[in-house]
Amino acid sequence: MEIFEDFRIFMVKEWDIDALEDLYRAGGWWRGSYDRSSLPDLVRSSFGFAVVVHLPSGQTVGMGRLISDGVSDAYVQDLVVLPGFRGHGIGRAIVKRLVEFAMARRVTWIALVAEPGTRSFYEELGFSPMEGFVPMLYQEQA
Repeated sequence: MEIFEDFRIFMVKEWDIDALEDLYRAGGWWRGSYDRSSLPDLVRSSFGFAVVVHLPSGQTVGMGRLISDGVSDAYVQDLVVLPGFRGHGIGRAIVKRLVEFAMARRVTWIALVAEPGTRSFYEELGFSPMEGFVPMLYQEQA
């Protein structure tokens, strides 16, 4: 199955909240304390937000987004494809579309934090480790 016959990628500024929540849950990123009413703001405020729709069913099966100031740097975030649709090039197509979107707007420094086990996936798409750099996350002190 190749992505382009039965699937389409859309760059959006709004999308169905139920579909987005399903994708965040599939990625393991949804917390019980999250407020789903914030999802429209998340999409609207992203520099670029891509969704993939399976045309025969109308189901939203993947997403990814770019965070950027629109001038210098961009970060790929929240790349996820529903489990039943993984392994068919959808994730790759999303990343390629996001990179094209940034480059067309002259944002050429594009980075991401790769989850464990995904290094080769991103390397095949042109990303490489930033030697000597360590991703860090703020942890609020109790």
